[in-house]
Parts: sequence; structure tokens; C-alpha cells
Amino acid sequence: MANPSSVPEKFTVIVTGASAGIGRLICQRLAGKNYRLVLAARSADKLAQLEAELTTTGCECISVPTDVSDPNAVEALVKTTVDRFGRIDVLVNNAGIECFAEFDQLQLDQILQTIETNLTGAIVLTRHVVPVMRAQGFGRIINMASAAGKHGPAYGAVYGATKAGLIAFTQGLRGELLPVGITATAICPGFAKDGGVYDEIVKATGKKTPFLVGGTTAQKVAAAVEKAILTGPPEMIINFPALRPIFLFRDIFPRLGEKLILAFTFKFLRRAATRKK
Repeated sequence: MANPSSVPEKFTVIVTGASAGIGRLICQRLAGKNYRLVLAARSADKLAQLEAELTTTGCECISVPTDVSDPNAVEALVKTTVDRFGRIDVLVNNAGIECFAEFDQLQLDQILQTIETNLTGAIVLTRHVVPVMRAQGFGRIINMASAAGKHGPAYGAVYGATKAGLIAFTQGLRGELLPVGITATAICPGFAKDGGVYDEIVKATGKKTPFLVGGTTAQKVAAAVEKAILTGPPEMIINFPALRPIFLFRDIFPRLGEKLILAFTFKFLRRAATRKK
């Protein structure tokens, strides 16, 4: 485990997908605390606006336009961070894109872009960050997975696969790196309003998730990220009502559990998949 002397007084945090939605809320929440922020996303204009906003609060931050699906851009992000701050204490792999559609209607480039952004980009970025954390003897890796990674959703097979991959990636990293003071956490939100794709789905379909499916808010997800930085848990499922008992039931009774999940989710997910974007 980490030597107490290796834990810094002020954390340097990289947040990908920082320019909008949950990523933006995470940065705004952390800006009021004792963190130095590195804001990463594809939109240079939105990043510059966020950097200006956070700087006025007294937060020390920089923005680095980055497409996480580009290995060269990811490597440059890490180099820029180390050159500026000398260390990387926390990596929040938050960048991601939604991919709800009928599977056989997806274009190949949609499939590949979803995998490269949601999963491959996070893995490659983490590969560049871990040596820095290992040298420090301390680090927090936080991967923004999803409840869709706990049970692949109908009409979201590719999206669910990327999030399940992030969960497995987190588990493997954690087992390997805990002895050297680096934790890995998978955060698994349900449908998040006020900052996620859920808002777009509701606007397009006029339908909310059924009560038993529930959801969460982007603010609660941002709070979970802060908690993960402080405590380093293996996994956090953020949703109301609680989904873990449903997943446990499905593991014990796979066929019955599958029928139960589909009974509550299928119509909503079909609407999401066929909505006009």
C-alpha cells in the first residue's frame, strides 16, 4: 500500500470528457477543493471556457484539447501534465459516447468509434499514467463505467460491451496495483439526468425510465468521483432504486433474472434506439 509520505497535499487530477455533462460537473465540484485540474476533451473552445470559469474560483487548472481515441494525443496529454505539475495523482477516465441503436443498423465506424473512445482510449491513457503513479507510490484511477456494464442493455450491445470491458479492466488493474499504492475504481451510474444522454432520450421520446429501473443525477455521479478519490473503493453503483440486488438475483437465476430485467427495460431502450437524433 501507499506510504503516507507519498500522498501529496494537493492532488493533480486529469479528467477526460471534461467539456460537458458529467465531466464538466466533476471538474466544477473538484475545483472548490484542494485539487489541480487538467481538463481534457475534444472541444478546445468549451475547454477554454471551463478553464476560465474554474480559474476565477482560484482553481489551478489547464486545458489540453484531446481526442482519447488518438494514441498520440493521449501521450501528449500525459506529457503536458507532468511537464506542468510534475505528477499525476488521479486519472478520471470519463470520456465516452453513447451508442443506442438496433445493432444491425449500426455503421462500422460507429462501432469502432464507440470502442476506441469508451474503452481503448481509457486503457491507452492509463498505460501512460501508471508508470508516473508507480514512481510516486500513489495513484487513483477512476473509470466511468455504467450499469450497462453490469448487464448489457438491449439495443446497447456495443455500449454495454465497452462498459463491461472497463469494469473488467478496473478489476484487473486493482489486483495488480494495490500493493504499490494505486487503486482503481469503476463507477457505474444508471441513467443520469441533468448532464447525460438520458436527458436527450427523454426529450426525444417523452418517456422516462420505469420506476423500478430508476436512475441517478449527474451531481450524484460527480460526488461519487470525489468519494472515490478519497477512499478508493473497488466499485460504486450509483442508482435509485438499488440495482445490485437485481444483478445478484440474475446471477443466481440467469434466465429468470434476464426476463425480469427485460420486462422493465425493453420498451424504454427500444424508444431510445429508434429516437430521432
